[in-house]
Amino acid sequence: MSAFQAALEAGDLAAIRATPKADLHLHAVGSGNRDFLRERTGRDIAPVDHVLTSMGDMHAWTGEHLAALFQGQGRALAFEATFVQAVRDGVTRVEVGADVWEITHYDNQAQPVWEMLQAAHAAGGPDVEWIPQMAFSRHCPFRALDFWMTPMLDLGVFRTLDLSGDEFAQPIEVFAPLYRRAKAAGLKLKAHVGEWGTADDVWRAVELLELDEVQHGIAAAGSPQVMRALADAGVRLHICPTSNLKLGRVARMEEHPIRALVDAGVRVTVNTDDALVFGSSLSQEYLALHQAGVLTAAELDAIRLEGLS
Repeated sequence: MSAFQAALEAGDLAAIRATPKADLHLHAVGSGNRDFLRERTGRDIAPVDHVLTSMGDMHAWTGEHLAALFQGQGRALAFEATFVQAVRDGVTRVEVGADVWEITHYDNQAQPVWEMLQAAHAAGGPDVEWIPQMAFSRHCPFRALDFWMTPMLDLGVFRTLDLSGDEFAQPIEVFAPLYRRAKAAGLKLKAHVGEWGTADDVWRAVELLELDEVQHGIAAAGSPQVMRALADAGVRLHICPTSNLKLGRVARMEEHPIRALVDAGVRVTVNTDDALVFGSSLSQEYLALHQAGVLTAAELDAIRLEGLS
C-alpha cells in the first residue's frame, strides 16, 4: 500500500496534502487560497453554503463575492493566490491560464498578459509545474474570440486550450474553426461539456472539436455507448466532485458518476474547479470520494498518478 493510500484509509488530510497531486481543471478567479487572500486584502471569502441551480447562479455569486477583488488588472492577485493554494495543498502540477479576453485589460496586447501570468507563478508557486492554458468564454462572439486569440496564440507559450461557461450559450460547432487553429499550433484541446448537457453532447463536442480531454463530462455516465467511445478513444475526463454537488449536478457524493466512468474504463482525473468558491481543496476531494465509498484508496491513487502522467 502506498503512502497516499494509507493516508486515505486513515483519513489523514495532512498526509494526503504531503503527496504530489495534479489539478488539471481549475479557474484562477475561483481557485485562490482563502487564508492568503485574507492576509493580502483583509477580506474573508467564505465558500458557497448552498446549492446553486444554474450557471447564472454561479456567475451571480462570483460577481457578488469576487468581482470587485479581481476586476481588471487585479486579476493578477487571483492567479498568484491560485499558485499559493497549490503549494499549500501539495499540488505539484496545475493546468491554468488566461481567457483570451484578458488582453482587453492590456490595450489588446498579449505580452503583458503572459508577463502577468509568469509573475503570478513566480510569486505564488515557482516550484509548481505549470501548464499554461488559453481559454475561451462560451458567451463571447466568435469574431471577438478570433480577434483576441490571434495575439495570444502568436506568443507560442500556451500548451492547452479550454472552453468554459454556459454550455447552452452557443452551439458547439461555432468554435470548431478556432479549435482547428489551436490544433495546428500544437495545443492540447479541452472543453467544458457534459456538466449540464447530455452524454450525446459530450461525444458531439469530442468529435467536432477533436478534443483530447473533457472538463467535467459527467453526463457521459448516462450512456454506455458514449462511455465506451470515450474509453476506446482514450479521451480523459477531468472530474470536479464537490463542484458537481454545489451546482446541483449530483445529489450526494455517494452517487457520483465517476464510479460508473471508472467501471467503463474511461480515463479520469480528480480536480477542484473552484476551490475558493466551493470550499474544497484537491486533497479534500480525494478524501471525500474515499469516505463516501465511491472509489477505493487504490483506485484513487491510480487516478492521482494519471493526473501526474
